[in-house]
Amino acid sequence: MAHSALFSPIRVRNLELANRIVIAPMCQYSAENGLMNDWHHIHLGQLAMSGAALLTIEASAVLPEGRITWGDVGLYDDATEAAMASTLESVRRWSDAGIGVQLSHAGRKASTELPWAGGHQIAPDHEHGWQTVAPSAIPFTHGTHAPVALDREGMIRIRDAFATAATRAARIGLDFVQIHAAHGYLLHQFLSPLSNQRTDEYGGSLENRMRFPLEVFDAVRAAFPADRNVTVRVSATDWVDGGWDIEQTVAFAKALEARGCDAIHVSTGGLHEAQKIAVGPSYQVPHARAVKQAVSIPVVAVGLITSPEQAEAIVATGDADMVAIARAVLYNPRWPWHAAAELGATVRPPKQYLRSQPSKHRHLFGVNGPVGATPTWVRDEDGAYR
Repeated sequence: MAHSALFSPIRVRNLELANRIVIAPMCQYSAENGLMNDWHHIHLGQLAMSGAALLTIEASAVLPEGRITWGDVGLYDDATEAAMASTLESVRRWSDAGIGVQLSHAGRKASTELPWAGGHQIAPDHEHGWQTVAPSAIPFTHGTHAPVALDREGMIRIRDAFATAATRAARIGLDFVQIHAAHGYLLHQFLSPLSNQRTDEYGGSLENRMRFPLEVFDAVRAAFPADRNVTVRVSATDWVDGGWDIEQTVAFAKALEARGCDAIHVSTGGLHEAQKIAVGPSYQVPHARAVKQAVSIPVVAVGLITSPEQAEAIVATGDADMVAIARAVLYNPRWPWHAAAELGATVRPPKQYLRSQPSKHRHLFGVNGPVGATPTWVRDEDGAYR
């Protein structure tokens, strides 16, 4: 392939990206009191050297009670900020990948056990548990402890916590923030009529249900530097009749674009236990396509994108501007390298790994230069790469 769409550059606000591969945020459930630790240095470090243009730090709670589990990362006080800053400093020493963080509040899906310990909700009076909040006092699953419906004071506190977290993210030098409005967490709970049954100005009509998520976006956009990106992740459908759907998602995306959103990351589901999802390769891409047709900002597709040819087709056909990978890059942390090899493109590895270039892919690292391009790497007179 002479020119790969997947490995073509793209500019998002002031962020110049060498390719269209994004590493999606993936919770590790390994923080201690919200603090990143050595695991996050190892995990994010290897992903930052994967060859992907962008790396998104896992869902980071803007308040302690906004964590999904007691092992979630936070960005809600000086200690959590310092821990994330330390991790970022370590990673950035060896990688020039764009790095951002997903800011989140789990709402009624908070206060749960670690996935490998069962993942069940923990009652407020038990160890590692706390009282959850939501737009309405409707539990996520039948028989679990109900959330408390948020009053206006509580909503303002959460809105301001998102903005404060964005300020912290800017202070430690992150390139972008992503607001989590997907997967059944708090902002998605406000959007969906299945979880939002309020009778005030924040419930009922689509305009009302979008009101609080848009207030959060406006607060974050105002708090984060104007030259850096604010993006949003959405669930395009609840996969349940009468729930949030693609038509409402398009309306929400247009409203976000009008307010200065830089990109929309399109996922689906996570809000209701009755969801019925026909899972298969690229199963969420049609939703990304629908959003892309309605807005002019970049759209990111995600969901069982596992092969280079599949990712290439998504970008080349215009279904999305970028693709996000998650589990595939956990299984194969050099997925972008292999994709570049298959698609005839190049990646820029750490100098320490240059010797790993396979002889059958002699242009992969740009050592000899792809046809028609300036070599990325050259040998000096001593035979060393520079």
